[in-house]
Amino acid sequence: MNKILIFDDDESILEVISIIFEENGYKVEISETSHDIIEKVAKFRPDVILMDNWIPNIGGVEATKLLKSHEEFKDIPVIYVTANNDIATLAKSAQADDFVAKPFNLEDLEEKVAHYMNLK
Repeated sequence: MNKILIFDDDESILEVISIIFEENGYKVEISETSHDIIEKVAKFRPDVILMDNWIPNIGGVEATKLLKSHEEFKDIPVIYVTANNDIATLAKSAQADDFVAKPFNLEDLEEKVAHYMNLK
C-alpha cells in the first residue's frame, strides 16, 4: 500500500487531504510538527511526503533539509505545499522534489503524488 506522510499544522487542510488520499487507497499519517521528521519517517516509511512551510518547530525548509541530508531517507520525494509568493525558490532551497501552491487544486496535488509514487 502506498504511504503518504503529511506535515501541516492546519487541521482543516490535514482533514481534507487525509480523506482524499485515504479514499484513493493510500495509508495516511499526519504530523503537526516537523522537528521530529527523521523519527516519524523512520517509523512510518512513507513513499511520499507533503511538507508545509509554516510548521512548528523548525519550519518546512529546515525539516526537508534534515531529511535530504539523511542517507537512508534522502530519496523519499518531498512535495512542498505552501501559501507563498516565492514557492519555487523556497522549495528549491529546501531541496524539495516538487511543490504545489496553496490554495491548491486537489487534482494537481493528486497528480503530483501519483507521479512520485510511480517513480519508486
